[in-house]
Amino acid sequence: MDNKIFTAEREYARADMFFTERAGLTRSAVKKLIEGGNALVNGAPAKAGQAVKAGDVAELFIPEPQPIAAKAEDIPIDVVYEDDDIAVVNKAQGMTVHAGNGNTDGTLVNALLFRLNSLSGINGEIRPGIVHRIDKDTSGLLVVAKNDRAHLSLSEQIKEKTCRREYLALLEGALKEERGTIVTQIGRDPKNRLQMAVMPAGKGRRAETDFFAEEHFLHNTLVRFSLKTGRTHQIRVHAKFMGHPVVGDPTYGYKKQRFDLAGQLLHACRLELTHPATGERMSFSAPLPDYFERVLEILRAREKV
Repeated sequence: MDNKIFTAEREYARADMFFTERAGLTRSAVKKLIEGGNALVNGAPAKAGQAVKAGDVAELFIPEPQPIAAKAEDIPIDVVYEDDDIAVVNKAQGMTVHAGNGNTDGTLVNALLFRLNSLSGINGEIRPGIVHRIDKDTSGLLVVAKNDRAHLSLSEQIKEKTCRREYLALLEGALKEERGTIVTQIGRDPKNRLQMAVMPAGKGRRAETDFFAEEHFLHNTLVRFSLKTGRTHQIRVHAKFMGHPVVGDPTYGYKKQRFDLAGQLLHACRLELTHPATGERMSFSAPLPDYFERVLEILRAREKV
């Protein structure tokens, strides 16, 4: 455990503000440490809202990251950007992000452990470096943290909605609205616990998605989605809620599909974030996979509106 000791040189209205400034951590990370009993002021457990006076001695205990148990595997992955703090990966369709439900090998984490020289340990041995996920059969961009400080910063950006994530999806049917925002509650489907569903008011967690129709076809619509929250299967559930599920979606889509696909036509095409160390605003994009483009080419040739 890393033990940091600070002496206050002036007054602070709140202890969480003091620790945030002196330890160089995010305020939410400091709050978690305080709530976990890992912060002291003059030897007594600190409270987030208590005042810190000049001359007070404060201690912060930062637990060591859990050891990483997942094994490294030489699996090709598309790393579109990497530095000492982060890596941005263009994940292929069919690859699970991390182990779960008996799936321990062949994941993105296994590939990252082989490809990168370090990963954050905040999420422990199963999900090292993973700040956010995309579904197994969804392709596209996600950012990986190479150290704990970067992880905390990226997590805070996602929480504060300053990390922008955009997706392209081909939906079933002709979408009438050109743009809009979907706001619902999403939770576990009470009829099938492996699926998510839109829930009645007061249940589930708030989910917000912006959408914009990019291209129209006779029986389909290419739509750009922007996530405001990050609930499990959020875009897929919201697309179904709209009455226009994602083409190829085996869980929320039509049982009878027009195209021979391995999964949903949903691609994380753009990612915008603030670099955890430099503060630079960065933007990344990833082209649609070939199988997605082939379907669009067919529609453009036969069913363009």
